[in-house]
Amino acid sequence: MIQIDDAGSGSLVGGTAIGILRVETNEYLWDIIPIKYFTSPYFENKRYEDYTLSMIKKYIKELNISKNEPIEICQGYIFNKTRKYLQENNYNIISSKISDPLQSLIENSFIDYCTQIGIPYDYLRYTKYPFHFHKMLRWVFADKKNRIKLCKTAWSSWKKYSDTPLKIHYDYIVSGNYICLKCGRKIQCPSRIKVIEFITNKKQFIYLHEDCRFSQ
Repeated sequence: MIQIDDAGSGSLVGGTAIGILRVETNEYLWDIIPIKYFTSPYFENKRYEDYTLSMIKKYIKELNISKNEPIEICQGYIFNKTRKYLQENNYNIISSKISDPLQSLIENSFIDYCTQIGIPYDYLRYTKYPFHFHKMLRWVFADKKNRIKLCKTAWSSWKKYSDTPLKIHYDYIVSGNYICLKCGRKIQCPSRIKVIEFITNKKQFIYLHEDCRFSQ
């Protein structure tokens, strides 16, 4: 049995992870669709579908997948062209929601990738699911000038909020477990902090060390 799934297609930050697993042998391959395919004009032209298909073709060859071997493939939009290709070429596919073992493998791979591009692991744990749009927006706005290049900027939600006004004020915290979203280090308590405030679906707050430089 082959499983094919993605992780990160719903995350504002980063590309999208594509993974394939042969369940019986634990042969696992994965890689990232680069972020540029989620920026204009690539996203509008659905070029991510072409990139995904090229990845799956490569994996089929590397794993020597026969047309008789059952393939479970995710129902997500990323795989539209891939599903069509597999059907037209008589592969034995089942379009379904993918569960473990691949689901956990590919989600953990995406989290590892997110930490490599700079998102603190503790913050990913705090978001509970690394695809939470407004919490990822906080991380981006903490250093917008440098982090915008890591975003899926062709998304309508990004276009809606990308120019949201940011206000700065200072506060003092005496307790809590906070990390600075600019440098990624823990904020010690008690401490004077820099607070970035903005409004999306509700008031949002970004906490920074007082001496961490902020620029919009």
